[in-house]
Amino acid sequence: MKLAYWPGCVSRGFTTELHGSMAFTAERLGIELVELDRANCCGAGIIAEHNQELADTLNARTFALAQETGLAMMNICSTCQGAQSECQQRLDADSAYRAHINEVLSGQGLEYVKGKDGFTNKNFLWLLVEDYGLDRLAEKVVRPLSGLRVGPFYGCYVVRPKERLGFDEFPDRDIYLEKVIETLGGQVVEYDGARKCCGFPVITTSRETSLRQSGTHVGDALDAGADCLVTPCPLCHLNLDMQQPEAAKVVNRDLGLAVLHLPQLVGLALGAEPKQLGMSKHIASTKWVEDKLSAVAA
Repeated sequence: MKLAYWPGCVSRGFTTELHGSMAFTAERLGIELVELDRANCCGAGIIAEHNQELADTLNARTFALAQETGLAMMNICSTCQGAQSECQQRLDADSAYRAHINEVLSGQGLEYVKGKDGFTNKNFLWLLVEDYGLDRLAEKVVRPLSGLRVGPFYGCYVVRPKERLGFDEFPDRDIYLEKVIETLGGQVVEYDGARKCCGFPVITTSRETSLRQSGTHVGDALDAGADCLVTPCPLCHLNLDMQQPEAAKVVNRDLGLAVLHLPQLVGLALGAEPKQLGMSKHIASTKWVEDKLSAVAA
């Protein structure tokens, strides 16, 4: 399997362990990643709020770069997925608007073509289940995550709005994390916050609200017996992991729950060592996860 790979901004800036663990995990899975190193920010948040046309142009440019490779496109940020799905829906629905955006791109010799070669853009989670396949993934597992209790954390952008995110064709996309956890040999932990907002989008305008959201989700997962959380979104990871010490103060309780990126969880089951996956870079310690897996192996 060969893919046009869009890592996004956050994985190359704030959460470099995600970028690194994706590279390692892709190699173990036999996936060749052709990185779109000229691609740009998806514009989610500030850019899209102030200038939607600019955000659409940025995403159309990324799509055009991916289409030049002749490959399907994969991202590792569900916020990017949400923003890009919205943009693609708008571009595909309006030929005049698409032509207007392409006129801007023509200065760089680029053009986004609706439906070219069956072009798709999927988050790693979607691709893992729908294209790679869970049976094939199970065959690659060399260190089953037996006894590890994992809470899925989807966040917002890969579960709503469903009509934009392909749920008509793939209605189970909101339980894919559970399927992957089980395929890797882990135990799924159900808790209240799995599909709620992490709080990141409001952290600059209402920090306490944001920290209360993330702290509540982490606390709920702990109360349900989770050993860790796993998320396909690096922005969710920032709020759940990096902000966890501050969130603990807001919700007035001890937290200390490891939050893993999806490629890290997969990588562990494929035999990678935590150091190879950059787990030491997390704010909330991952030692409990490492100890538990070591005990199972022993």
